[in-house]
Parts: sequence; C-alpha cells; structure tokens
Amino acid sequence: MAEPTDANDTDQRLRLLIERVERLEEEKKGTADDIRDVYAEAKAVGYDAKIMRQIVRLRKMKPDDRREMEAILDTYKSALGLG
Repeated sequence: MAEPTDANDTDQRLRLLIERVERLEEEKKGTADDIRDVYAEAKAVGYDAKIMRQIVRLRKMKPDDRREMEAILDTYKSALGLG
C-alpha cells in the first residue's frame, strides 16, 4: 500500500513546484513592468532609455569581458570605417 502514498507525494510535490514557478513568473512580470516604468520615467525627463539599457548591460559584465568586447567592437568599427 506504500505505492499510492509515494505517487500521491510525488504528485503533490510536482504541483507545489509548478505553483512556485507560476508565482515566480508572476513576480518576474511585475518586476519587468516596474523596470519598464523606470525607463519611461527616465525618458520623460530627457534620458535616452536605449542608451541606459546598454549601460545596464555593460555594468553587468566583468571588467575583462567588457574590455575585450570593446576592443573587438573598435576593431570592427575601424574595419568598416566607422571610427
């Protein structure tokens, strides 16, 4: 008779995990909405939201990775006559 209990425990655990993911997805959506509001506020006072997004992305990078990316970008720009 232990088999049905194990299956029920497994089903219950799966349900709880799914519900946790659903709650986290809802929180993620709320956070994304908040971030969008901050960029809209920045744009309303004259900042360029696209540039701000790039800065946020750059700040997330490790300094060595950022330097490497910037060096490669400079090489590509130079090869294309962009700077």
